[in-house]
Parts: sequence; C-alpha cells; structure tokens
Amino acid sequence: MSSTKIEWTLASWNPVTGCTKVSAGCAHCYAERMAHRLQIIGQAKYKNGFKVTTHKNTLALPFTWKKPRQIFVNSMGDLFHKDVPLSFIRKVFETMEQADWHVFQLLTKRSERMLSLVPKLPWPENLWMGVTCESADYIYRMQHLQKIPSAIRFVSMEPLLGPIANFPVDKIDWIILGGESGPGARPMDKRWVIEIKERCRKNKIPFFFKQWGGPRRNENGCLLDGKLYQERPSYQKPDISYSLPLK
Repeated sequence: MSSTKIEWTLASWNPVTGCTKVSAGCAHCYAERMAHRLQIIGQAKYKNGFKVTTHKNTLALPFTWKKPRQIFVNSMGDLFHKDVPLSFIRKVFETMEQADWHVFQLLTKRSERMLSLVPKLPWPENLWMGVTCESADYIYRMQHLQKIPSAIRFVSMEPLLGPIANFPVDKIDWIILGGESGPGARPMDKRWVIEIKERCRKNKIPFFFKQWGGPRRNENGCLLDGKLYQERPSYQKPDISYSLPLK
C-alpha cells in the first residue's frame, strides 16, 4: 500500500500531483519540496516536478487495497486546482464511491471551486471533505465547507500562522492543528493553539494536535501541556468503525 507518515490517516492516494501557491500556508510547501526530490531521483510520476499532472493509471489503485482503511486523497496536490479537468475529478469521485469499504479524506485550499462543483459530483457517504484554514484570513473556506454534503467535514489548521479564535463550528466535525515544519518554518504561538482547543471543547468538536513544528519538528514533539490530543470523529459504516472517544 501507499503508506504515509501523516498521523491522522493511514494511506495516501495521489491521482493528481502538483499545485501552485494560493495562500500564505503554501510558502514552504512540503509537497513541492518532495516532488522536486522525487523528480531528481528519476521517479516517473514526478517527471513534471510540481506541475499539475493527472495520473489516469492510478485511478484504480484503491480497488487493490482489500482491507478498509482511511486514505488521504492528493497529499501531493489539490484535486480542485483549476488545471484539473472536471471530467477527471468525476473519475476520482467515482472511484471513491465504488471503493466504499474505504474512507477517503480529501483536503483542499480551493474551496470556491469545491463548492461550485457540488451539483456536478456524486458525494458518497465514505468521503470526508476538508479544507485548510491557516489563519483567520481563510475562515471563508470553512464557511464554504459547511455547505458541502459530506458525511464528515474537517479542517486542517496547518500550518497555523495566526489566531483563529472565532472560527465557525456548525457542521464542522473535526479540527486538525499543527505548526509549520521544515526549512524556514514560521513560529506558532501557544495562545492560538489553546484558543482553538478550548473552542473545540466547548462545541464538542474532536481536536487533533499534530505537532509544534519547527525546522526540526521531532525536537518539539506533539504534546500540548504534557498531553497527547489525537481525537477523531466518530464514524460508522456496516462492519467498519473509525472512532476514538473524546478525552
């Protein structure tokens, strides 16, 4: 399988690779760095580097994974990028709909296009739709997400670059938060993290604290006031359960 080190999922599937910078959180994109490394070592899938590229030959990959798992869709790109044809997006959604023993976690920064395509796509019950919101400047993405017909709606506040004290909570099922890591990592203020955690607590939203980040993220760890917060939304399907009780 295409295993991943991303803590909140189990596998990754990249029918689209490549992207372009669209907001402040993109400045030090890990996927861009990784794509260029893979291009240098000759991986065919990354012959175009970080240019938006669709990969028709990967559309059937989830069918080869017989054991149910959570799959992060496009960890190396954005399915709703303007350069990805609607016809290809439909094929990705059809795969997710047919491979219904998996849970697919799809994350985008392009919430406008996501919302505009709602009537043109199937929205299977095993799809978790998410948006990135790195500061209060991008709360509109969460507002778009609230209108999406998804079984689970989640928000990645990573890299967290500023306070988001009064983010919308209605129809938001999960918050993932983390500091920026790698070269040039911008600092994250603990007060921002606490504000978000407490708002999640008040509104009974599962809170997943991924990391403090930094140039060498392992040195800073993932504990918040000495505790590990890796809560997940409760989700039930026949014979499949993805659930972690709130702490």
